[in-house]
Amino acid sequence: MIRGTGPGIRSRNRVCGVEEIKARRRQQERALRKARKEKQLVSKRLPRGLQGDGEEMEIRETSVTQEEVLQLYQRIQHGSDDRLAALRSLHQVLQLKEAQQMFVRFENSIRVLIGLFTSNLASVQLKAAQCLLELSHSDDPSISLVCLPATPYLLTYLSGQSAKFTELCLYILGNLAAENEAVRNQLLLQGVIQALAICLQSPHGAVVEAAAYSLSQMLQAKEAGEKIIPAVLEANLTPHLIRLLDLDSEFGMQTAVECAWCLHYIVSSGVNCECMISQNLIRQAVILLIALGKAIESGITTDGVELLIYPVARCLGNLIVSNGPARSKVQPHASDVLRALSTFTSRFLQSRPFVTRECLWLLNNLTAGDEQFCSAIFHLNLVPVFLQLIPFSGGINTLVLMLLGNIAEMGPEYCEKLQQQTDIFPALCTTLRTADPEVVRLTLEVLNLILSHCQQACVSFANQSGISALEAIQYNSNEEIRVRANYLMDRYFTHKAV
Repeated sequence: MIRGTGPGIRSRNRVCGVEEIKARRRQQERALRKARKEKQLVSKRLPRGLQGDGEEMEIRETSVTQEEVLQLYQRIQHGSDDRLAALRSLHQVLQLKEAQQMFVRFENSIRVLIGLFTSNLASVQLKAAQCLLELSHSDDPSISLVCLPATPYLLTYLSGQSAKFTELCLYILGNLAAENEAVRNQLLLQGVIQALAICLQSPHGAVVEAAAYSLSQMLQAKEAGEKIIPAVLEANLTPHLIRLLDLDSEFGMQTAVECAWCLHYIVSSGVNCECMISQNLIRQAVILLIALGKAIESGITTDGVELLIYPVARCLGNLIVSNGPARSKVQPHASDVLRALSTFTSRFLQSRPFVTRECLWLLNNLTAGDEQFCSAIFHLNLVPVFLQLIPFSGGINTLVLMLLGNIAEMGPEYCEKLQQQTDIFPALCTTLRTADPEVVRLTLEVLNLILSHCQQACVSFANQSGISALEAIQYNSNEEIRVRANYLMDRYFTHKAV
């Protein structure tokens, strides 16, 4: 994102107020980073594949009466011969929100279910765990509190022999921790971080993925920076998470996705980013992005790859923002990283625009005040790629304009190269006519930089209907924008000024 000033800009800033624009933008960038850091993306998981005994799960879509739920509860409570069948039926019924609320209101219902969960009969234990999984998936925070007595048993079973049962327990823990601070506090006291550290080193890929998922739910909490992340760093979990950011890992892409989100939450908290950098997180993230870019270009990538690109790009962008020298660790891979990011911005523009925005945000952080990255953009002929994004709203055009501003701030040589791009002035004329005042402000700033450093650009801009676009702004309702447009007219096109 645009920072600093290029040669010969200061006198111009005093006249047209570019410094004020930059100050406002820096404030907006801080707000953007704060919003990203505080973003809570709680997404409970209900893996239907964890059924056991080859059983096919029937998804109920009908309503249920309190009497039906009570009968099922009484059947599992009294230990009748068909207890297992009753648990199977209860498992299906608990897919319904109203059934969950009915069940937990029955006296001792959770205690009875936990008793079956700790049974020495594996089939009963598994089915009771699946009932707990349904309850943990509820969007009612009070239900996770009701399930609180199950947490010590869930943690105990993480060290069991059955990988499938361990996986199930991990998803229950992650769901329970997602929305309730009281649950998270108890889990911390019970040693959940140490237990997850062990699970992250499991030889079973499904267990590792579930452990990373459970940890990511903890790390999203508002108190994570104060309570949870310090415990994670103390337990030395981060090297395991970083190691799993690997397309070639035997544990697969989904595990990498969960680990990437964990790392993003840790980095965005601002807690000891230097530690993360020293553990080679930047290098691993860069290598992964490059590998993903090549996979997409070759057409061998799988569906859902955007779910990995998104948190990795966020993680890397936040590291660069929070630690200035961190960019130097990316520089040896500048061309490959830029090529990958440009591939992502084009590939996901229509289907997953949030990925395009995230990659543009990272590109802004990489190019801000950095000659090597700005030069590499020209070397790879990427400016036309970014200009194609100008017509798109939703923050995409804003980020492209910031990127162009970063390049223009590098000085005359870079502005000369920009004005040689045949499509740049038609693109900027288009953004001058938009209704979004921030887009118009950014366009005026980019124009100011290019025209001040490259006199021949004035002729080129005028020949492509640029003056009429500036003249039209005199009717803009925003006084600040009118003043800035009139300044450009007076300075560069006095013979056309109105």
